[in-house]
Amino acid sequence: MPRAGLDPAAVVAAGAALADEVSLAKLTMGLLAERVGVRTPSLYKHVNGLDDLNRRIAVLALNEAADAVGGAIQGYAGRDALAAAARAFRAFVVAHPGRYAATIGVEPSSPEDPLAAAGQRLLSAFTAVLRGYEVAESDVDHALRTLRSLCHGFATLQAANGFQWSADIDESFEWLITFTDRGLRAR
Repeated sequence: MPRAGLDPAAVVAAGAALADEVSLAKLTMGLLAERVGVRTPSLYKHVNGLDDLNRRIAVLALNEAADAVGGAIQGYAGRDALAAAARAFRAFVVAHPGRYAATIGVEPSSPEDPLAAAGQRLLSAFTAVLRGYEVAESDVDHALRTLRSLCHGFATLQAANGFQWSADIDESFEWLITFTDRGLRAR
């Protein structure tokens, strides 16, 4: 019989929190079982192993990032929307490096896969940012990849303590926003 209060959503939430603490690479079913107070085999009543857990964490992370970015850009356009989206995305990745790591390289198994819907939600939030710029429809994919590369790169480097020299990190991030805004306007 499953432990009271333990269901797939609770297992995934605990796994995501643990991934943020120890890193996704160090997340194991045994460590998660210890965290939620059950024996490891009991977790398999809720998830189908570590790969399934990681996919579910990815879905959770993409939805949370979409909520953060989508909420941040409400009422903004152009550079203001870009700055709000970039800051919200950076804050999410820095606060949740383990769960964000689960989103990298994972692909939906079908159009009905919850991973596809979650990924589309985040993509839609960034696509909304581009509406404030004169980006040709044929260039939207390129612009989205550029935004993702810039925001992802900065945030993951910061989360991994990759900026160890003396310049202020927030000031550097503002440079990134200005650089991106100028680039999108120049297209």
